[in-house]
Amino acid sequence: MSESKYAIGIDLGTTNSVLSYVDLETPDGQALNEQVLSVPQLTAPGQVESLKQLPSFLYVPHDEELSDADRALPWGGHNLYIGGNFARDKGMKTPIRLVSSAKSWLCHAGKDCREAFLPLAAPEDVGKVSPLEASAQYLRHLKDAWDQLFPDAPFVAQKVTITVPASFDPAARNLTVEAANIVGLEHYTLLEEPQAALYSWILNHGEQWRDQVSLGDVILVVDIGGGTTDLSLMAVTEQDGSLELQRVAVGDHILLGGDNMDLALAFSIRAKLAAAGKQLETWQILGITQACRSAKEQLLSDQAVDAVPIVVPSRGASLIGDSLRTELTRTEVETALIQGFFPEVAVTEQPQTRARGALTSVGLPYAQDAAITRHLASFLSRQANATDNLHGFESNAQGFIKPTTLLFNGGALKSPILANRLQTAINGWLGEAGAEPVKLLEGVDLDLAVGRGAAYYGYVQSGKGVRIRGGLASSFYVGIESAMPAIPGMEPPLNAICIAPFGMEEGDQVELPSQEVGLVVGEPVRFRFFGSTVRRDDQVGNLFELMPNMGLQELEPIEVNLSADGLHTGEVVPVKLTAKVTEVGTLQLEAVASGNSGRWQVELNVRDQVA
Repeated sequence: MSESKYAIGIDLGTTNSVLSYVDLETPDGQALNEQVLSVPQLTAPGQVESLKQLPSFLYVPHDEELSDADRALPWGGHNLYIGGNFARDKGMKTPIRLVSSAKSWLCHAGKDCREAFLPLAAPEDVGKVSPLEASAQYLRHLKDAWDQLFPDAPFVAQKVTITVPASFDPAARNLTVEAANIVGLEHYTLLEEPQAALYSWILNHGEQWRDQVSLGDVILVVDIGGGTTDLSLMAVTEQDGSLELQRVAVGDHILLGGDNMDLALAFSIRAKLAAAGKQLETWQILGITQACRSAKEQLLSDQAVDAVPIVVPSRGASLIGDSLRTELTRTEVETALIQGFFPEVAVTEQPQTRARGALTSVGLPYAQDAAITRHLASFLSRQANATDNLHGFESNAQGFIKPTTLLFNGGALKSPILANRLQTAINGWLGEAGAEPVKLLEGVDLDLAVGRGAAYYGYVQSGKGVRIRGGLASSFYVGIESAMPAIPGMEPPLNAICIAPFGMEEGDQVELPSQEVGLVVGEPVRFRFFGSTVRRDDQVGNLFELMPNMGLQELEPIEVNLSADGLHTGEVVPVKLTAKVTEVGTLQLEAVASGNSGRWQVELNVRDQVA
């Protein structure tokens, strides 16, 4: 690959995607030249505008709905799907043809994300797309936009960084890698979104960032985007007398964000109209969700506006004459969002769960509890000991880690009312524990910070700037079935062995010491993997029997048929295990037979052998 001229950062978001870039040829001592790409996209049939965000939506039009001229983009070509701003707006009126939240599906263990099943529950005559292909479509749109504007610096020749939620498991990270491969990328890096947000803050402050934090500070990054809530903790450490940053904890993958808030407001409109004797169908509720989003943003940001009109779409012959009209008020928005998503809770509370119905429609595993404050309280409590082994940090005695500094990210927190509510909740917990209030780090664009920070990270990879130390956000384990006689109704006990501890860096490879295990070859088998964000002291090779409440979460199993290569079908081959964190942050497990007579590899996303 020729030497890159630019570092490109891509926020491949659930709701919006952003491309930012940094000129790597910026001379030392000069201000870094970082910019956000204005992405050409359809905003109406035949109308193209350049916007800083590309909405992460695809619309599947029927054959006669749009002409080639209606869907034409500056770089030519013809896609079956419409993407971006027009796709989002058009799809809100016809939701059965709208693909959304593709990124959230990448972490769904119960669906094959290479299978075309979106839009979910659409009629047979609507073309389907897989979550993987949808993600690749957004990347391809950004690539084509870049190549049209920078023909002398091709996209695939630049240093590209793609962001993912910190809570993405290895399977979801690998699917993101596959999407990048589909569009022709060969050299790229994955970066956690909360780290990217913090990199954006560093970019904005330059060397002065060290004036705003001190050794021993714990930075809590709260990222509430359109589809997810992502939580991370960064510690301010010291190396050779200079302050450094280290990521020490990440939260669970929580499908809860601004989209939930918009839908909650849409259902509040339904309840208001029902009280007036007017019933809405499901498609109408989905149709006003976008209007509720716009109204929410206006009401929460402009104190001079007390109400915003909402028009409910109709299938009648006269759209204006048949449409219902109502309004969304400031009081209704604040009540629904603050009480529903940011209630006052104790720091000891856990997210609430309910008994689920035996039969349910297939869909995303959304969080059952909408209270973001309760998810945050649980996260801080589980990570009480996250900094205990770091120099300069005090042990937490009150049962939860106490952040000293706070960084917000994500469009949902652009609202001062919601941001202040969350900060007040955190300070309430700290006050009860006798700790100082958090200091708010400001100076980032909550819509663009992740993309901008990713571009800066590419610059950091060239040996400049400030790097946040991280490594794996979880410890990972593989299950080893115990050999025992068959007992009716009882499965063999399962042990777990640590193959990659918390903080293991990209590019590192470790061999599990001493343990030799048996690998079944030549017949279908299943690898069971586990992860933990709280077991920080486990080391490579630690072996223990799986028991309840051990802080382990089972990941998607991998079903494979490992080649026997001349061995007998079902033969158990003695092997030693080696684990590697690849350069893009995915996890690879290798089994090597004695005398190097056989070698097998699996990655946590594949269903076939990786040879």
